[in-house]
Order: sequence, then C-alpha cells, then structure tokens
Amino acid sequence: MSGVDKDQDLAQTGTVFNIQKYSVHDGPGIRTIVFSKGCSLRCRWCSNPESQLVVPELAYNRGRCLEVDKCGHCIDACPSHAIRRGDDDKPVLDRKYCADCAAMPCVAACPAQALLVYGSTRSVADVLSAVQKDAIFYSRSGGGMTISGGEPLLHADFAVALLRQARAHRLKTAVETCAMVPAATLRAAAPYLNYVLFDLKHMDSAVHKEQTGHSNETILENFRILVTEFPELPVLARTPVIPGFNDNEASIRAIAEFIKPYGQVEYEMLPYHRLGTQKYEFLGRTPPMGATKLDEVLFSRLLGVAKEVLGARVRNPA
Repeated sequence: MSGVDKDQDLAQTGTVFNIQKYSVHDGPGIRTIVFSKGCSLRCRWCSNPESQLVVPELAYNRGRCLEVDKCGHCIDACPSHAIRRGDDDKPVLDRKYCADCAAMPCVAACPAQALLVYGSTRSVADVLSAVQKDAIFYSRSGGGMTISGGEPLLHADFAVALLRQARAHRLKTAVETCAMVPAATLRAAAPYLNYVLFDLKHMDSAVHKEQTGHSNETILENFRILVTEFPELPVLARTPVIPGFNDNEASIRAIAEFIKPYGQVEYEMLPYHRLGTQKYEFLGRTPPMGATKLDEVLFSRLLGVAKEVLGARVRNPA
C-alpha cells in the first residue's frame, strides 16, 4: 500500500448494475458479488445482457405495467417524447432517445416499477460499505468479495482501487474475468486477489471471434501471464458449454490440454442455461440463442473427456 492514496482510491467511481449478497458459486465461501457494466465481448449466450454496455440502460418489464388508461405517468414524465401508447394500451419505448437521457424521470414516475435502470455510478467507498455489512459471513465461511460483470477489469482504475481497499480492510477478494483486457491491468489487479475465476471458451481463435466478437489471443496470453507470474494465486478455469459452439469432444479436450501443464489450475464446466432470456426482452433485444437447449447426456460425456485429461482437477457441476 506504500505510495497509494487511500482517499483517491475510495473516490474512484464505476458503473455498477448489481451487488448480490450470499452467493456460494463465485469463489470460496459465502460471497458478495459486485457486478460492473461493460464488456469487450459480445457472447451470443450471455446471461447478463445488461452488463454489456458501459452506460446505464433503461429496461421495461411489460408484465408489471398497469397500462396507459390506468396510469400513463411515464408518458407524461418523458422529456424526449420517447414513450407512446401502444396498440395493446401499454407503453412503447423508442430507445434511440433514451441513450442521451441521463435522468430517466420515467423510472421514478412508474408506480409499478415496470421501468428500471440497469446501472448507476458508485464510488469505491460506497461499494465497500455495502460489502462490509456482511463481513461476519465472510469470516465464518472463508468468503469475501467477488468482482464480476460484464468484464470488471475493463474498468481498471475502479477495479484495482476496489480490490486494493478491500484487501486493506482484510476482505478476501476474487474476480470473474474473461481477461479481454490489457496485460498491465491483469498484473495490477493480481496482487490484490485471493482467487481468480477465469473463462476459457474456445481454443480456436476464428470460432471464438465468430461467437464472441473477438479472437482469443489476448485471453490466452493473459492466462499464461497469470499462472506463470503469480503461481501462488489459486485459479479456477471455467468453460460455459454452449450448443453449437463448444459442445463437442474436440473443443473440450483442447481446452483441457491447454490447462494441463499448469498444475495449480482447477477446471469447471458450466452447462448452458437460458436464464438471461427475459432480460434481453426487458432491454428490447432478441435473445441471440433463441430456444436452444443443451443436451444433458452430451454434457456428462464432455465432463468425462475433461476428467480424462485433468483427473481430479475437474470439479463436478454444482
């Protein structure tokens, strides 16, 4: 901490869209997850579409709406005239006007909370205060704070300051990352981490780019940097198994073989789910994966492939 300005750290701000308490799947013990907005990737299967853009976004849950005849307050409150009555008597949003509306008064005007904003500016001090409220659970379970997203390391100044101050307050820290960030950011964050959950999606760069919007060279190089320069830092490599992308033996075997030389790295496979579908609808987007489902029998077979390569280093699904 020598030479670090604590007050400057605490004043750093970032866009956070959720602080989720009592998680047991995102690092050791009971944890609080801080979700920041913004990600370099555009994975077709993303279950947190509200995390992709850096800026706050307006969401609309039509199922909660009271209809215009019974309410209509959002139409009156909108300064950009971006909301109008639809054919079914429910509001219709013209979202091209919402991006420049910082206040979003329609949200405050909606009594049914059918309108909400994903994301708000939070300081490190503010986030740390929320996380520390559950310190007793962390100490008893070996848990702590996990930063996630989006890609939390995309906001280097905010992420590093938050991790640094969390460690100064004796909180254990973890990060969920796809590592599509500069190597310097990873090196700056690593000394303040107790645990890393690192996504490895595909070893073929062209396939990776087709399905996520970016090739994988930076990600793979950052993985090598992390495990070789910080060998004492526990790493859990994770692969979301996605139909039509990596749900085949060759893809899983290639990832497992890549991990194999790094003995301190454990491995976990995550079955694809459709839990983010509704949030795409709230944001006025079409879920890219449609009604796709993962074959459970195939997933079990692929889990066996990973265990064949990595043995006991492979975790069974939660």
